[in-house]
Amino acid sequence: MSNNLTPGKIAGLKAVSDKRGVIAAAAMDQRGLLKNMLAKEMGVEEPPESMVVQFKELVTEALTRHASAILLDVQYGLPATKHRNGKGLLLAYEKAGYTVDHPERLPTATEGWSVLRLKEAGADSIKILLYYTPFENNWINEQKHAWVERIGAECRANDIPLFLEFVGYDVHGEDEKGLAYARRKPEIVIRSIQEFSKERYGADVLKVEVPVQMQFVEGTQAYKGQKAYTRAEAMEHFRIAAFATPLPFVYLSAGVSSPVFLETLEFAVECGVSFNGVLCGRATWQDGVPIYVKDGAAAFEDWLNTQGAENIQQVNNVLKSARPWYEKLGAEALALP
Repeated sequence: MSNNLTPGKIAGLKAVSDKRGVIAAAAMDQRGLLKNMLAKEMGVEEPPESMVVQFKELVTEALTRHASAILLDVQYGLPATKHRNGKGLLLAYEKAGYTVDHPERLPTATEGWSVLRLKEAGADSIKILLYYTPFENNWINEQKHAWVERIGAECRANDIPLFLEFVGYDVHGEDEKGLAYARRKPEIVIRSIQEFSKERYGADVLKVEVPVQMQFVEGTQAYKGQKAYTRAEAMEHFRIAAFATPLPFVYLSAGVSSPVFLETLEFAVECGVSFNGVLCGRATWQDGVPIYVKDGAAAFEDWLNTQGAENIQQVNNVLKSARPWYEKLGAEALALP
């Protein structure tokens, strides 16, 4: 795999990694979700765009003091790129969200942007998000496969790393937070990892969900009484998912609380899987949304510099057990100084 690493891709991966080669990045590319969170706290249908922009600036300024990089969007996040304390920058290429009248969740790129333009805007790496399940209709997944192939080729042409994120969803009429979906999730995650590890897609790093729902793992702190897997079964799912790809991969937080995400990472370490970092979003900053809305920017900044910083430092402490991305690619010669 290391033969496919070009100078631009190596430089981009180094830029978003810490000094050990671990990707300890924060995610602040939420758009519709963040607007909904702010609107709910404000009791309005939609918050002012200026609030969304400022929220991203405040999070970026505070958390990049402790992260190796920040993931931002081009719709509201570009002003925040000037507040990243010299850390690496990932920019999201996909257009946010999907609508309930399009249950197939087909992806689109953000209008008016290309990989070249994202690179010109300062991106060290490109990120795309794809909603994906192997249980979807074949004609839908073929469109998704082709979309990723095009973006992978675009990243190759511009010599910049591609972080490919895929998030599973339900096509069986099950509650995605329920027991039935939890039992199906390992297969969704593992088969998705296997698919997008293929060279045709051009991914350099996979941003993946963990293959279980921690609240259904018997014996965990997150457990709520309904069992989908024993602790031993969950550990085996983690190991199978990790061995399903030759590529570096990082875990996403998937909107869980900070304590649950920490337990999840510690569980991965206990399983002995060789993961390469995180792209951690809501778990780090979501509890600060009410403070920002009710008490203002200064109070939110104080919260970020105390509780928010503690959240990300706790993640960084677990990441001491993560492995450098270049080891996964068999590129030991790329060891960072």
